[in-house]
Amino acid sequence: MKRITTGLLFALSVVGGTSAHAQATRTWVSGVGDDVNPCSRTAPCKTFAGAISKTSAGGEIDCLDPGGYGTVTITKSITIDCTGTFGSTLNSGTNGINVNDSASGFPGTIRVILRGLSINGAQTAAQNGTGNLGSGLVGINFTSGASLVVEDVIIQNENAGSAVGISFKPSNTAQLSVSNSVIADNGTGVLVQPTGANGNARVSLTNLEIVNNSGNGVSVNSTGNTGPSTNVTMQNVRLNRNGVGVNVLSPVGTTGLTVGVYDSTIFGNTTGIRSDGGTIQIGVSNTTIQANGTGLLSANGGTIQSFGDNRLLGNGVPGAFNPPALVKQ
Repeated sequence: MKRITTGLLFALSVVGGTSAHAQATRTWVSGVGDDVNPCSRTAPCKTFAGAISKTSAGGEIDCLDPGGYGTVTITKSITIDCTGTFGSTLNSGTNGINVNDSASGFPGTIRVILRGLSINGAQTAAQNGTGNLGSGLVGINFTSGASLVVEDVIIQNENAGSAVGISFKPSNTAQLSVSNSVIADNGTGVLVQPTGANGNARVSLTNLEIVNNSGNGVSVNSTGNTGPSTNVTMQNVRLNRNGVGVNVLSPVGTTGLTVGVYDSTIFGNTTGIRSDGGTIQIGVSNTTIQANGTGLLSANGGTIQSFGDNRLLGNGVPGAFNPPALVKQ
């Protein structure tokens, strides 16, 4: 009898331990869920933060309905997918989604996908009445990891001080892909600024609306970065009514920057494209640069070169592409 009781207690302890520490490869959240739940489809969690602790590395969190799921910090490979339901995050006075594996055993390795989300810095009626926007800090803040993919996402009202829609500041080699998304009414829309001696970014921006950002639409900045050169490509991006549409800055002694702008529209900005620094090359093809205060602005040895098929129209100060013209091969 004693052996049976001992064995039973041992079995129960194993089952209890397994339940407490097991993580699922797929979990679920719902606006009517509860974070004490196991995050299954029939017993979903309430927040992304609650679900991520119950989701295994490389797993996926899905949304059952268009609820508000709170802010979250991601330290392991994960997919958050709200396709078809469009889950949301309000991040007044804080960041929406942080991606940072620097404290893990293998920093610079996680791969994160964010899909079908609304990230909102929480504009209020009173703020709107005074002409100010929201109080969010950074919509998506990436500081360490291998890659970040953002698809079908709206980021808006990140407008407190130096607020940013997407901030991509890796201290390692990392890739960013943003597609089919809207980034509007922020301080800066997208900021690419690798850090330190090892920071290196490969960035693809495709099919985006980057509009009404009070600072820069897209900012590529090598300040504080002495690592390998950073490359950014923009395809079918509409940069409308921002402070500077594309602002590229490379101070003396920092890494080189290469930026390609293709099949895009740069309309109604204070400055369309600005290149500031002698280690910058910007190439532009099949792009309309129209109705900006200044169309093209080069400073301190920065270059903006054309493939010979762009349209420069109706800008207060047109500016000019730097010779020689680039050749399509």
